[in-house]
Amino acid sequence: MGGELAQKGTPVIEGAQLSTGADGYLYIQTIDNGFLILRPRTEASVPLYRVDPKSPADSKFKFELKSGVARSVSGSAVAPARGNYRFNTPIAAIGVLGTDFTVSTDAETSKIIVSSGGVIVSGIGPGCSAESLGPCNVSSGQRLLASQTGVALEVKRGTMLPQAIKDMTQNPDSVAPPRADEPAKKGTDQTLIESSLNTQKVSLLQDARLAKLNTPQAIIWGRWQALADQAADLNLVGAMDQAKLFGLSPHFAALRSNNAQWLMPQETLVDFRLSDYRAQILDANNSAPQAASIENGKLQVNFANQSFNTSFDLRSSNQKINLYANGVVGTNGSLSNSSQFAIDSNTYVQGVLANPIGQSGQLAGYVFQSRLDASRVASGATLWAR
Repeated sequence: MGGELAQKGTPVIEGAQLSTGADGYLYIQTIDNGFLILRPRTEASVPLYRVDPKSPADSKFKFELKSGVARSVSGSAVAPARGNYRFNTPIAAIGVLGTDFTVSTDAETSKIIVSSGGVIVSGIGPGCSAESLGPCNVSSGQRLLASQTGVALEVKRGTMLPQAIKDMTQNPDSVAPPRADEPAKKGTDQTLIESSLNTQKVSLLQDARLAKLNTPQAIIWGRWQALADQAADLNLVGAMDQAKLFGLSPHFAALRSNNAQWLMPQETLVDFRLSDYRAQILDANNSAPQAASIENGKLQVNFANQSFNTSFDLRSSNQKINLYANGVVGTNGSLSNSSQFAIDSNTYVQGVLANPIGQSGQLAGYVFQSRLDASRVASGATLWAR
């Protein structure tokens, strides 16, 4: 908080940097009556906390726990916007199902316990960007519910898959116990859990086992071909057993699950927001790929004339390149243009639209490829949601 000592009633603004000393506790009540509680020797920040009263589903929330122990109690605005909530540690990404949970972390290990509701946890890495909101849409995501008593999730650096542990001597409450005046934990709120899970269309576990989400992704995407030190995170052969291929480049692919469907929305124009991405630049003069980031992503689909337009800024090594494409929408929800030299395009796009399985709304995913100059080619994959 700018190096200032926090006093009761001190406002915490978006972007605030927070820390506590060896015996310090910081209680922050959010504007929608949730809580963020920092226990001793903790550093955290609140990059994003925006409640949209006119359109609750568009509210956005992000917390970052850099080190120490913190407890998060979701406020009333989180429930309609779970897809826009993210709690990050240096190595883990946490999404919620309407939740009271506590996290401990250092640079190598994060541990999570749940008191009410549930969380979906993934290791940060390929397909799970720290920049995104909502739970990561990766196969390594694990859920933990309050009903799974005596179980914590542990994420270690370099691994995507959280592990269930039953040694509670090192859980967050043991590492930094709550003060006597900390707001009481609700315990297992069965009604809250069931309503949250019914909304998400996943099954409630009745015992202390931990399992992967068994609902397949509507859009399966990622890097299918390893390159230098960039490992593959998509088994394309396995994916094609359960999904149809709509976009393919030398290193990336986008597929729609066979269990998913595509229903034309009632709206004529639909705008999608960028949810996640993978991007790289290959230089013929350098065998190693250069990582790239994507900013200012836009995707608009015009269902009246069965067309789409998309654009984003590709940033790498302090260079920003605007890539864009216009193309057609097939009756099966495909997205494509003929080449990067098509009208109003400088990048080649292949992808697909889908309805999230068991949910409302739409998703979009596409692979892209663009020759930037005589020696460099940009390529990647993107995931979009509305």
